[in-house]
Amino acid sequence: MASGCGVRTGSVKNSRNGGARPRPSPFRIAARRPRNWAVRSKVQNPPEMAEPPTAYSDVLARIARAAQAAGRAPGDVTLVAVSKTQPWEAVQPVLAAGQRVFGENRVQEAQSRWESDRGEIVLHLIGPLQTNKAADAVAFFDVIETLDREKLARVLADEVQKQGRKPRLYVQVNTGEEPQKAGVIPAEADGFIAACRGAYGLEPEGLMCIPPASEPAGPHFALLGKIAARNGLSKLSMGMSGDFETAIAFGATSVRVGSAVFGART
Repeated sequence: MASGCGVRTGSVKNSRNGGARPRPSPFRIAARRPRNWAVRSKVQNPPEMAEPPTAYSDVLARIARAAQAAGRAPGDVTLVAVSKTQPWEAVQPVLAAGQRVFGENRVQEAQSRWESDRGEIVLHLIGPLQTNKAADAVAFFDVIETLDREKLARVLADEVQKQGRKPRLYVQVNTGEEPQKAGVIPAEADGFIAACRGAYGLEPEGLMCIPPASEPAGPHFALLGKIAARNGLSKLSMGMSGDFETAIAFGATSVRVGSAVFGART
């Protein structure tokens, strides 16, 4: 952990449990070594941690202060560093400083950035998931935060059975009932969670939301917390760069922070 502030930046235990993969030819290894070797040397056999980037350290400190202000331990909140669309030059210093939990928006982009031999990196899928990408998502991600419809639940359940791999699941709730956003509406959340458990044998561990940009975030975070509590769910993924401190005050167990860590995407 880079800052010593107690915020959870990732587990040292590799949570992936997929099977062994065929060894590529020596020519492919030689051709791809520069990028892969840099990643492996920092993830699997990290040297002494590099001095953390200022923005990253500041976010960790803000998370710790917000948790303490809410009467919570800083370690109760996990930072999910949203690396989607960020250049590797922005991601690498944060990785080198000790961050191990990252969020990606698209399956293919995540596969191209994070090789399957990624050591202890924990990956969250935080973007909408199409059913035709479900197999790849189950195989590659440790957490899928965007379960939001029965068709997807059915396909994910099938893939879990086929692959013998169970990524942790969050149900996305469209707390603002915005037509352009994914997520089950609040009035249907209880029934959907029950269907995931009963009809499909899935066990969501938490909820995720993205409040409307034009409204105060607090009421949406409070609503998500109420839905989670009455359904026996312990995890709340809520809060981004502009409102993660508010989310922590309302009980967020993980916050998804991108631009405040890496800078604005170009």
